Parts: sequence; structure tokens; C-alpha cells
Amino acid sequence: MSPPACQPGETVGAWLCQAGQVLRAAAIENPRMEARWLLGHAMGVTAETLLRDPRAAVPAPAAQAFTTMLARRARREPMAYITGSAGFWGLEFEVSPATLIPRADSEALVEAALELAPQARRVLDLGTGTGCLLLAVLSELPAARGIGVDLNPEAAALARRNAQALGLPALFLAGDWADALDASFDLVLSNPPYIEAAAIPTLMPEVAGHEPPAALDGGADGLDAYRRIIAALPRLLTPGGLAVLEHGQGQAPAVAQLARDGGLTWLEARPDLNAIPRAGLIRR
Repeated sequence: MSPPACQPGETVGAWLCQAGQVLRAAAIENPRMEARWLLGHAMGVTAETLLRDPRAAVPAPAAQAFTTMLARRARREPMAYITGSAGFWGLEFEVSPATLIPRADSEALVEAALELAPQARRVLDLGTGTGCLLLAVLSELPAARGIGVDLNPEAAALARRNAQALGLPALFLAGDWADALDASFDLVLSNPPYIEAAAIPTLMPEVAGHEPPAALDGGADGLDAYRRIIAALPRLLTPGGLAVLEHGQGQAPAVAQLARDGGLTWLEARPDLNAIPRAGLIRR
């Protein structure tokens, strides 16, 4: 059944109707909701405010901005890149195409870190991206300090801005994993690339076509980054220190074996919101 024709005009209702049809044609899963988010962002109001008065006029500058954003979303660009921010652990983070978009599934790492390393004072985040993992942990551990490392200088600079905006004590560096670090930490966090290289083109368009390939590509078997990180953990972790590594579905046994082969203690894999094992816990 075809959706009803949109009424012409420059009102909120007319714009939302037309935008919903554009997004539906682009196979967006929740076109009406996303149309409200985009128009609300363009007008500087909440989506709920839009619904209160669908006959309100959309100012010309907002209409122009909305048109541009709508076209980007119809090309399956992620919403967070269009609006420039994403929420994580109750905090708001600046995002850009230089970084992965923070996802709620990764909050499993924060939960595990806070439970098992509540006394951590020195925290390291490898492949930090937006800095969301490190900064979420630091927001809950006032006595802790942290360092985040990312290969991409643009990502490190963005994470630095997030730390400044949130008022949290973190230093962000551009570097190749932990190669340049000569220090030990009570807690090491990482959400490394773990997608098998051949599988990347099969991911949803928002991911395969827009998120940074270097932050996705885990090599032929998806485990390249774990080999490097786990090999460095004996020197990076203090005795009894904890590493919390995100991994993909079905990868926990392989990551666990890498940890054991490296002389470390594999504890368990904690599930994410969808009950998928997501946060691998390793002790030195």
C-alpha cells in the first residue's frame, strides 16, 4: 500500500511527510522517526517539539540545512556523522568520519571495567577513536587518569576535544597501538578492529560505506589487532591489572587462546545488550 500523498507547503508537517518518503525509498528502517530527528536538529529543537505543532513554519535557513542533511542520510551516511555527535554512557561525544561511532554494545566494557577494576588509577585505551571508553570510565573514577592512543591523528585530536568538553583528565596521543608507550597501567581498554577483511563489504551501508576502514579491518581472520595488543599486555599491565577488549560474535574462544598463549589469565567474556559475548576480560 502506497503512503498517502504529502500536502504541499513549508510547514513542519509537510517537510516531515516528504522527508519520510525520501528516507523510506532509501530503505531507512525508521524513516518517520529519523526525519523528525533531522528536522529537529536543523531547527534546534527536539523531535517532540516538532510534533506539538505540525503547522509551524520551517524557517528558510533550517529548511536548507534539513535538505542537505536529508540527502546525506538518503545516501546511508550515519546519523551521528550528520549531526556530529553521539551519546554513550550518558555522555555526549563529538564524532567524525575519522572515528567509529560509539555504540551501546560497547558499554559492556565500561560496566566490566568498573566492576572488576574499581581502584584503577592509571587507565590506557588503545585505538581510542572518540575516547568514549576511556572517558566513560574516567567519569566514574574521579581519582583515575588516562591515556588514549589512536593511529589517526584526527581521531586523537577529536578525543582530546571530547575530554576537554567533558572536563576529564586524559591525554590523547597519535601512535601505532602501544609501541611508543613505556609505562604500566592498572586497566587497559580497547575496541580494536575485528571484522574479517572479506566480510566488510557485506556490512550495512552505514558501516561499510562510511565508517573508517582502518577501525573495522581486523585482517583475514579478524584477529590481527588482538595479536599485537595481547603481546604487549605483559608490559602494559601492572601485576593483577585488567584488560577489557571488545570482540565480535564468536571470537571469544580465539581471543581467550591468544591470552593464554601469552601467559595471561582469561577470565570470561561479558555479554552486550543483545546477550552476545562482547567484552573479553584478561588479567595479568
